[in-house]
Amino acid sequence: MRPARLAVVLVAHGSRDPRAAQATEALARAVGARHPAWDVRASYLDHSVPRPRQVLATFDAAGHHRAIMVPLLLTAAYHGRVDVPAEITAARADGVRMDVALSDVLGPVDGVVPPLLLDGLLTRLGSSSSFLDAFVLAAAGTRNAEARGTVEQAAAALSARLGRPCRVAYASAAPPLSGDVVRDLRAAGHERVGLLSYFLAPGLLWDATVASAREAGVHTIAEPLTDTPALVSLVAQRVLTAAAQRLPVYAA
Repeated sequence: MRPARLAVVLVAHGSRDPRAAQATEALARAVGARHPAWDVRASYLDHSVPRPRQVLATFDAAGHHRAIMVPLLLTAAYHGRVDVPAEITAARADGVRMDVALSDVLGPVDGVVPPLLLDGLLTRLGSSSSFLDAFVLAAAGTRNAEARGTVEQAAAALSARLGRPCRVAYASAAPPLSGDVVRDLRAAGHERVGLLSYFLAPGLLWDATVASAREAGVHTIAEPLTDTPALVSLVAQRVLTAAAQRLPVYAA
């Protein structure tokens, strides 16, 4: 008999830092609590278990005919374009026959910045956004220019909503560092600079970008998105959009 609950697999990058898995599990619980008709499981591409292929195998063995896989990624860089689909391929090789619909990443897609993503970022900043002069959108970083372009799109959307400058910084893989951007903004006359964390979870890269910004005199630092209500809503939106597709993206 086919299980009544919708199978949902959240796919995080994974980290050696235990805070990252804790944040991912918190998000999975929050999405499941918001949508009790869904069976929501967290999975990881690296460093932590279970792997997405293992969660798919569990759902398949339980009698699910279809699963929705949501990449917990803010850009469609290598992990989103290659690693996540490869997990579905590996599940097939392991005998999983259920259909799998793969959602879009949580960041901008086709030039569209999800309003819920902006809501989550600004929620983390809180009321301090009203007295800040400028903002740094600090991301983990990627060598993929197209993926970096989507971070720039998010920064532009934030700048438009806030009515003040918002510039991008990266913790790795590409310049500039958050501290460099903070110094540039302060030199331009923006004394109160806030850092917006374009991170889903805390970890070593987030720690590095925060330290860089603090050294440069940043005024306010927002926490990563983790399980903010807006992010929960965005994940659910991605699930519902993928579930509404007439044909699965990856069929057996």
